[in-house]
Amino acid sequence: MSQTYLSELFSLDDRVAIVTGGSSGIGRAIAGALARAGARVVVVARRQAELAATVDELTAGGCRAAWVSADLSTRDGVRAAAEQAAGVFGEPDILVNSAGINLRPPMNEMTDDVWDITMTVNLEAPYLLGRRFGPGMAERGFGRIIHVSSQQAHRAFVQSGVYGVSKGGLESLARSQAEAWSAHGVTCNTLVPGFVMTPLNARLSSDPEKVAELAARTMVGRNGLAEDFAGAAVFLAGRGSAYVTGQSIFVDGGMSVH
Repeated sequence: MSQTYLSELFSLDDRVAIVTGGSSGIGRAIAGALARAGARVVVVARRQAELAATVDELTAGGCRAAWVSADLSTRDGVRAAAEQAAGVFGEPDILVNSAGINLRPPMNEMTDDVWDITMTVNLEAPYLLGRRFGPGMAERGFGRIIHVSSQQAHRAFVQSGVYGVSKGGLESLARSQAEAWSAHGVTCNTLVPGFVMTPLNARLSSDPEKVAELAARTMVGRNGLAEDFAGAAVFLAGRGSAYVTGQSIFVDGGMSVH
């Protein structure tokens, strides 16, 4: 009985998921979690070696997964990635936008190029992918859009720069998407990490004093790990989260309220 109940709440059997940025860090952990929960997962990122390693690990464990190498820094690249990804297992039921770029020069050193590429990868790509897949999800009566944001969407620290701006926009995008499609069975939510030891944060991770300082800002006494996001992602991707939409869900060890 318990297995049936848990399956009804959390199983992703027969679902198709697309995960951008799914070959490293939080995105990789989420891709793995969705696949192990039963979804057929298409991992979208740039580096083919990392993509292949991610998918090989999943398929070796009995999961159904594939990869698409794509450049999400241009509109044409995003559109091409969407069509390639949808061509693997079919139109997705779940879209996870985890791909991100973390160029954070001080504001007074900001260039137009840094602004443009950051906003394109971190905000415009999720918008374009949502516009491509959201209406189809709504027509089918089920969909889950999950974005990965940042503490910098809510407060400025460690040189937020345009990165914080893009993530603030991403959370607003989730609310707009939720407003548009929730009545048709498509929820749109955002996961908000604290400081997580991933390649995206390599600059800070290399500073032991800063790492310890950030850990002390949490309530649990440690910084985040990519695998900390698995349960939240499976919950938001499944049937059990049908009444959760337009939310920013903090997975941060209590950092945001400490």
